[in-house]
Amino acid sequence: MDPVIVVGAGPVGLALSLALAAQGVPSVVLDEGPGNDEPRPARTVVLREDTADLVERLGCESLHEEGLRWAGWRSVRRKQLVRAVPLGDAQGPVPLPSPVHLPQHALTQGLRAAASTQHLITMVPFSRIDTLEQDPHGVTVHTREPGSTWWRGSYLVGCDGARSTVRKLLDIRFPGRTAVERHAVAALRAELPWPDEAVLHRAPPWRTGGAEVTARPLPDGVWRLDWLLPPRGELVTPDALVARIRDTLAGWCGETPAYELLDTGVYTLHHRLALRWRSKRAFLAGDAAHLLGALGTQGLDEGLRDAENLAWKLAQAWHHGASELLLDSYQAERRAAVASRLRAADQSLPILRGGPGLRTLVPGSGRGHDTLLADGHLGCGPLGAPPSYAQSPLSPQRAGAHTAVGTPPGAPVADARVTAPDGKTVRLRDRLGQGHLLVILVAPGTGVWDRRHWLTAGVMPRLVEAVDALPVKAELLVTESYPGATAHTVLLVRPDGHLVAAFSGVRSAELFAAADAARGGAVDAADDDTGRAPASSDRTADVN
Repeated sequence: MDPVIVVGAGPVGLALSLALAAQGVPSVVLDEGPGNDEPRPARTVVLREDTADLVERLGCESLHEEGLRWAGWRSVRRKQLVRAVPLGDAQGPVPLPSPVHLPQHALTQGLRAAASTQHLITMVPFSRIDTLEQDPHGVTVHTREPGSTWWRGSYLVGCDGARSTVRKLLDIRFPGRTAVERHAVAALRAELPWPDEAVLHRAPPWRTGGAEVTARPLPDGVWRLDWLLPPRGELVTPDALVARIRDTLAGWCGETPAYELLDTGVYTLHHRLALRWRSKRAFLAGDAAHLLGALGTQGLDEGLRDAENLAWKLAQAWHHGASELLLDSYQAERRAAVASRLRAADQSLPILRGGPGLRTLVPGSGRGHDTLLADGHLGCGPLGAPPSYAQSPLSPQRAGAHTAVGTPPGAPVADARVTAPDGKTVRLRDRLGQGHLLVILVAPGTGVWDRRHWLTAGVMPRLVEAVDALPVKAELLVTESYPGATAHTVLLVRPDGHLVAAFSGVRSAELFAAADAARGGAVDAADDDTGRAPASSDRTADVN
């Protein structure tokens, strides 16, 4: 079969190509640029726990080398500390997961370096497409000069940003709101009073503080500072930005400390959502499909989730064929998740920015402004929590054998310790993204047994037989415990880590039905032209 064509070599496009390679699918990445990235210290990204794990699993070493996990979160209003939250392994009742903060160019370089080691990934610089054609067996695109070439792919994914050429060639509308928020930003090296902690300061008492300023730490004493600007007006000159920096540092430290200014900028946030994310064999992902980012929400986080969701479905289609239901489920799941995030942000903005009256429409707004803002920045609640696909078209019908555990169906599974087939104990998340389902048996006490014994004891022989009979490949794992699960509970998990169903004991028929639903059902003759075309050359012809 032809490779998958990925248009765009930003973090989302690179992550998608790496996720496809991990599942044995070749890809061609058409990069409009020269294949390197200009360092911009003021342009950074915050990765939540699940997306940071994904990036690490894909082999991006810059996560550790140039990223920093926050030790805590502070919320301040005027001169008063409102909230201090420990993160990660810090002391506290139940510390929240710690986000990872790193420059976007470092993330891109790390993903690009990982892609360079993969023989299934072909990187092509200076390749801007200008033509896109589809037929029942694949996609053909043309890249213009200097490397004028026709390319043939089994599928195509547009990861080419907010001004996506793919989206325009597919004639997909991109409605939404322009200029939702404006921020001035500076990256600087300085010693601030809260090492490794992020700070949100609302209504700071100094003259140039504005409505809100945020400080996010990076390695080596570097900080990114963001000032919320009025929606209109207020031209941010270099002198005005330096005054903001000096006043802010003095307000936090008592006097302006020595600092080294590394980078500055002004950016505007937009909220937009493409009407369609799939057109036959072509898909949209990342900023090409959605724009968000107000109130601490992270558009790149959602783009990486797009890549993880789509990769295993394209891998299924590439290797075995896929039903229309499976391919359509990408839009059904991911567009609904991002739309929910956008609604939460748009409903919260009038409240948090001082406008009137949507308080009764926002679930949880009674918890206060601080909690709503923290949700977006820390990855909690409707503004930031990982998505659940409870209404997915891939959800199995509820059966009497289904049982409730601490994870609702459709939600991301907890990262339990599991025993793999080779006898090693690993994190559950380490087994994700390999293109097959996971079947997990909750069996307390197995950790102290010799593996040779528990593989042939109790319910294991029946479970092994049930897993071998599934309509798609699945890996059998064992865990000592799982939140909310009793002994002999069996969990069925998708390749992207979302729970399909949980069963009380070994229920072969129900397990088969759930696995069949998760793959979108059997591929019939009408669906089979979605993926099973004869192999052909990646590069078809040069046009000169």
